[in-house]
Amino acid sequence: MRQIAIYGKGGIGKSTTTQNTVAGLASLGKKVMIVGCDPKADSTRLILHAKAQATVMDLVRERGTVEDLEVADVMKKGYGDVKCVESGGPEPGVGCAGRGVITAINFLEENGAYTPDLDFVFYDVLGDVVCGGFAMPIRENKAEEIYIVCSGEMMAMYAANNIAKGILKYASSGRVRLAGLICNSRNTDREADLIEALAKKLGTQMIHFVPRDNEVQRAELRRMTARGAAHGVRDHGARGRGHRRRRRGGVAGRLRQRREEGVAGWHTTSRRSTASPRSRRRR
Repeated sequence: MRQIAIYGKGGIGKSTTTQNTVAGLASLGKKVMIVGCDPKADSTRLILHAKAQATVMDLVRERGTVEDLEVADVMKKGYGDVKCVESGGPEPGVGCAGRGVITAINFLEENGAYTPDLDFVFYDVLGDVVCGGFAMPIRENKAEEIYIVCSGEMMAMYAANNIAKGILKYASSGRVRLAGLICNSRNTDREADLIEALAKKLGTQMIHFVPRDNEVQRAELRRMTARGAAHGVRDHGARGRGHRRRRRGGVAGRLRQRREEGVAGWHTTSRRSTASPRSRRRR
């Protein structure tokens, strides 16, 4: 089982990126679980094709204690039989949201949610808040591969740098490693160049450039992934194949291997993919 955490600042598109990637993996027959680690509880709605599901913390407040919960109470199945859990958080303005992440992950672990048949577990984590609870997936060695979703906007890159500092703190005492940056394009000037420069400073690599495409937003409004749209299949499906083909070992070795293999439209095609679909057709 490979456990992967997707971090990024609020609103950068990490939940959309995570769910579309998971949809690609599920379409390949992989068994996947998503654990939403964001108080907004929007990490699974596209997979479930529904409004936000009941969260662990919602049910704890309703029933009084986490001991009164069963895994079936908090876990739903969506597209491709993907298992979905939302940690949730306190009422807005009250309490610590990070505690919800800690409570949820401990509950899932103690109650056998991490079944042997799972190929992947994805943690969708709010990453621009300075709170130890949000570091739970990496602090407790739950997730070993960390991806940061960012864009060419300054605050997104600033947040990515801060997240990388946190990863470095825990990398020395565990197996967690920064696997790369995913650029969710905002169509800023020289965006790919900026993210590649940032990745170089962080000692990692931009592994995929997701072009801005309104098809993804239109799918979101229908509470769906972009799997059924041709452009979404090409980019998010490629990312799913990339996760599937990843190899174990040091980060540098994995990145070299990815370059040599030219895995499924990751970094090797990122420059070309910055062009709009219309301009590519003209070529």
